[in-house]
Amino acid sequence: MTQLLNRDEFRTALENAITGKSANKAPFSIAWAEGKLTRAHLARWAENHYHYVGPFADYLGYLYARTPDHMTEAKDFLLANMYEEEIGGDRHTDLLIRFAEACGTTRERVVNPDNMSPTTRGLQAWCYTVAMREDPVVAVAGLVVGLESQVPAIYRKQTPTLREKYGFTDEEIEFFDLHIVSDEIHGERGYQIVLEHANTPELQQKCLRICEIGAQMRLLYTTALYYDYVANDVSREELAVA
Repeated sequence: MTQLLNRDEFRTALENAITGKSANKAPFSIAWAEGKLTRAHLARWAENHYHYVGPFADYLGYLYARTPDHMTEAKDFLLANMYEEEIGGDRHTDLLIRFAEACGTTRERVVNPDNMSPTTRGLQAWCYTVAMREDPVVAVAGLVVGLESQVPAIYRKQTPTLREKYGFTDEEIEFFDLHIVSDEIHGERGYQIVLEHANTPELQQKCLRICEIGAQMRLLYTTALYYDYVANDVSREELAVA
């Protein structure tokens, strides 16, 4: 029988569950970081990404409603995260649409669900399923640790290229600068919630597994963007892909 891991062991295991599955490894991300995408490619990313991150406050809302009252700090975190997404300052989706419009697409195209790929639909559906059905601690592990905690590392590779290669202004790419900071905080809060409340071997193993699946889902989603929108213009041989 699997034994209960101490906090240090469990933290390392959570990090290892994500290692090697970062969306940074996807050919779309590599092409982006190398400056080989066009603004049209980035527009397709924005149209898809809206339907993944746009409902993030909804995912958290479903999770908040099922989180027991004794997990006060977790409920406070979920509520604060929802506030930041939807109310605090500029709504995050509005910042994403601002970037999308700078890439040459329109708000109407971005919000239209017909413009997302089947793989994006799968990621969105997975997020809703996790939020509605998994144990709240496991759901935090999947949505916050497995997905959200990856964001700063991804955007730190991509954002300099947006300025230096593509010539976007600070205002146009505020979405990325904001998430480098906010999601680093959110990711760490998520880790602390999981470390505190995954207090049985069974819960720990479920959290580890869902972190791995979450990382795989984001990698699959980002890889699909390359094959759906970029492969005909930029071959894998042109990229530094392992």
